[in-house]
Amino acid sequence: MKFTADAKAFAAAMAAVQKITERRSTIPILQNAVITARQDSIELRATDLYLEITMAIAANVASPGATTVPAGLLSDILRKMAPGAEVAFEAGADGQVASVGAGRSKFRLQTLPDSDYPAMSNSNYSHTIEFTGDALHEALSKVQFAISTEETRYYLNGVHWNHDSEHPGAITFVATDGHRLAKSYRAPDGEVDGFPPIIVPRKTVGEIITLAKSAGAEALRIEVSDNKIRVTSGTTVLVSKLIDGTFPEYRRVIPALTNMIATVDTKALSASADRVTTISSERGRAVKLTFDGAKLHMAVNNPDHGSAEEDIDIGYSGARLEIGFNAKYLADIMTVIGVGEARISLTDAGSPTVITTDKDPASLYVLMPMRV
Repeated sequence: MKFTADAKAFAAAMAAVQKITERRSTIPILQNAVITARQDSIELRATDLYLEITMAIAANVASPGATTVPAGLLSDILRKMAPGAEVAFEAGADGQVASVGAGRSKFRLQTLPDSDYPAMSNSNYSHTIEFTGDALHEALSKVQFAISTEETRYYLNGVHWNHDSEHPGAITFVATDGHRLAKSYRAPDGEVDGFPPIIVPRKTVGEIITLAKSAGAEALRIEVSDNKIRVTSGTTVLVSKLIDGTFPEYRRVIPALTNMIATVDTKALSASADRVTTISSERGRAVKLTFDGAKLHMAVNNPDHGSAEEDIDIGYSGARLEIGFNAKYLADIMTVIGVGEARISLTDAGSPTVITTDKDPASLYVLMPMRV
């Protein structure tokens, strides 16, 4: 097999593909990516047995064929090629060595046969919808931070997609780690009735976000089966296994909005929480918030080092209320909301708090209180 391709395009595609591979995999071939040359393009494919990505780029193919090369190593080589260079790639008939070169640079890489490379099995995709890249990127970016990293509760290690009757015509995206919950919904093109509830793994969510950001206003095709999801954008295809589990009934932990609502500048709240928690212990970042009229008083007490306090201006007309939160979780929500104003709906010191923003009424965040 022999071809030439633009270094910049080849490097960008290889960088995306190599993220899927495992550099320290106990199965050597999973550290590789498949390169298939045919007609006027090359196809790159990689998998970790749970997620698979396939990308195609234009190339001048002198001799078709296929092989597998170390994905991380080839990505590093291509990244260091001179801008505007033309990369020549050739794999010998023996299937053991491939040469990669541009200008005066030339590398020889060990290869493994493509026939030994695993492939994701085909599925019967029962439901298809489409989102613009912008809409899907926005929705998933709003909830990704709340995905749990606790492996024992594996069913929380992803984003739950479902057709929520509360939002007809939309898909609702939910993530929670038991301490905080993020929910956002968006309307796709296509029929949502009958859309099955699925849990998309954390790694796959990250790759979909990257793909959606690149797509922009272009449409992404989403296909779902009993155990897989397939996302197609142009010549890029992601196929992933779904998490086999039951997502908790998240609606039960979302309290109704109350008339005890505080409005606060997100940047001011994040900065203030960051300052006062400088003195907190490494084990906990609890901060006590006192809502009282036009002032929010923030305080941290560390018996080993001292205490810190700070006031910021807010809008609040409810009764005086003291409540504790994990400062990092609070700051994460403010970061996702972005610059502007957040609305904090309070009930009492022991109940979940709901945080929303008028600039994105389709998203909602729930934060569990802490004892302080």
